[in-house]
Amino acid sequence: MNLLPTPNNFHTVLTVSELNRSTKQLLEQNIPLLWVKGEISNLKCYQSGHWYFSLKDNTAQVRCVLFNHKNQHIDWQPKDGMQVEVLALVTLYEARGDFQLNIETMRKAGLGQLFEAFEQLKYKLERAGLFNPANKKPFPLFPQQIGIITSPDTAALRDVISTLRRRMPSLPIIIYPTLVQGKTAACSIAGTIKIACQRAECDVLILCRGGGSIEDLWAFNEEIVALAIAASTIPIISGIGHETDFTIADFVADARAPTPTGAAEMACKDYQELKHRLNAVHQRMYRATLRRLEFTMQQVDILTHRLIYPGDRIEHQLTHLHYTQDRFMKTWELQMEKKRWKLLELGQHLSTAKPNITRMEESQSEMALRFRYAWTRYFETQTIRFQHRQAQLSNLNPQSVLERGYSITYSTKGKVILGSKQIHVGDKIQVKFAHGMCEADVTHTKNS
Repeated sequence: MNLLPTPNNFHTVLTVSELNRSTKQLLEQNIPLLWVKGEISNLKCYQSGHWYFSLKDNTAQVRCVLFNHKNQHIDWQPKDGMQVEVLALVTLYEARGDFQLNIETMRKAGLGQLFEAFEQLKYKLERAGLFNPANKKPFPLFPQQIGIITSPDTAALRDVISTLRRRMPSLPIIIYPTLVQGKTAACSIAGTIKIACQRAECDVLILCRGGGSIEDLWAFNEEIVALAIAASTIPIISGIGHETDFTIADFVADARAPTPTGAAEMACKDYQELKHRLNAVHQRMYRATLRRLEFTMQQVDILTHRLIYPGDRIEHQLTHLHYTQDRFMKTWELQMEKKRWKLLELGQHLSTAKPNITRMEESQSEMALRFRYAWTRYFETQTIRFQHRQAQLSNLNPQSVLERGYSITYSTKGKVILGSKQIHVGDKIQVKFAHGMCEADVTHTKNS
């Protein structure tokens, strides 16, 4: 039904049901599926599994419904106050005439920007050649040591270690701790990869983290991490999230495993499988050796009939032995003559280079005497200097000055008087001598 006024329907009277039905059709046919952003309000989750809430911003709100068969794919629980983005069909609930959004899916606000940033970086790095299979580094068949780059407190680390211990118990493991979530996680991961390459302790590196949302795994979508993986001199296996989770690190790494456990299985062989293969190879070698031995025994039997007479062979061998013995004796005598001449030459050199012990002892005794004489002279000189300094200090001693007949005059306050201007008639003074002191009254002063 066309709701726009025309000459033909201007006087048509609609029931409320017809109005609501026409309005619903008009909305659904003319407004396609679209993304709407807002804040959740008045969230109600019924036993049927359906979610009802309002989506609002600063000036408006709209009713929303998310049915059970559609919200089952959402792995997080919405709450009032959350900022979300919904893909919805604009419609009208006919029974009440309520304008509402029938939601197809819902995500946390900002995920759209994250997906866009993910695709942009992926395109950039792909054009730069970081995803090129030709640049992937090969893995050693039997690594001597494996490094794990992850957070020390994650369940993923325990799964990886458990898998490695099960598959290859004797394989050494080095853990390089790093942040795997948060604002600084990307820089931490890149720095840890660089440190692991500088230390060069491992043949393979496993970059792992457990599952989570796209925000939780976003550190592995940063360009700094991708460049660090590409620059690594050690092959890197990425085991991030679940099988359905893909990050930029997965594309840049030398190999991608669906899970952290899968990364551990990819990094090393199963020693039980190797044991079975080794046993199989051993059996094949044993059978091949046995066949070779049997063939050789047959050849020996054939050659036995072609042997020459033993007496002729022995005579020939004796002739050759006598010839070899004669050559050996001549060579031995020549070498011994050379050694005797060499020994004689060395004896002459030794006698020439033999030190004169007697002369060295005499020289040592002479030096000892000279040293004792010099030390005695030095000690005497120092003693004379000490006595001289002691006499000087004794002369400078105030007590020595007093002994020569001098005295020291003090005021009643104990201050040394240096001139007659410091005292007045009637003042009391103290005079110190070499032995004892006295008190006196000033009766007369004279200035020089």
